[in-house]
Amino acid sequence: MKLYDIVFSPTGGTNKVADCLTGALEGDITTVDLTDSKQDFNAVSLTKEDVAVISVPSYGGRVPAVAAERLGAVHGNGARAILVCVYGNRAYEDTLVELEDAAKQAGFQVIAAVAAVAEHSIVRQFAAGRPDAQDAEQLSNFAKQIQHKLSTADTSEPAIPGNRPYKKAGKAGMVPKPTKECTNCGICAEECPVQAIDRENSKKVDDKACISCMRCITVCPQGARKVNPVMLSAASMMLKKVCSERKECDLYL
Repeated sequence: MKLYDIVFSPTGGTNKVADCLTGALEGDITTVDLTDSKQDFNAVSLTKEDVAVISVPSYGGRVPAVAAERLGAVHGNGARAILVCVYGNRAYEDTLVELEDAAKQAGFQVIAAVAAVAEHSIVRQFAAGRPDAQDAEQLSNFAKQIQHKLSTADTSEPAIPGNRPYKKAGKAGMVPKPTKECTNCGICAEECPVQAIDRENSKKVDDKACISCMRCITVCPQGARKVNPVMLSAASMMLKKVCSERKECDLYL
């Protein structure tokens, strides 16, 4: 049995959550990085004996469209799947049910789902430092329960919360732009999951292609990409009303 770590994690928070789970499950880990636009996802093929941990961030209560599209190219072939959605302490709304549908369409058999909190990818003071030690302990406990279900060959489907039809997907609201410190090194263009940054001139951004994932900000060695400070302040004020109280991880078996 192989353990596939299938993850879309532009800023690293989703990856941290996925690591907490895969590290506590049995099996040799093979990573499939849905963030990498250069990968041939159609070449990824699992077997019925394999297990996949499929992890995505929640963008406005939905699965990022590019992550769903790339997952759809993977051949699940009946492999058992643990779904993971990671959110910035606001809400995950329809993310898990949408991920469930996408996983099933790709040929996976869903046996468990987890919702976990990581540092907000845009307004980083919310859920700062998460997943923390408390989250790691909780996720490790979730992994033990999931492993028990796997070991007993229990393939019952969990009752996953959310709505069908899903909530309307929001548009990318904040497009990071370069500052005067930009050296046009090209790292942001190379790492952009949707190739929204011009490879020849990284100061050029396709606003329509950008998904506001903030990967370019995360990978820039000069700290030379920023979002509009007025929009950032407005987002901070809005999130302050709904993100102040700590939310815990959820397990659906």
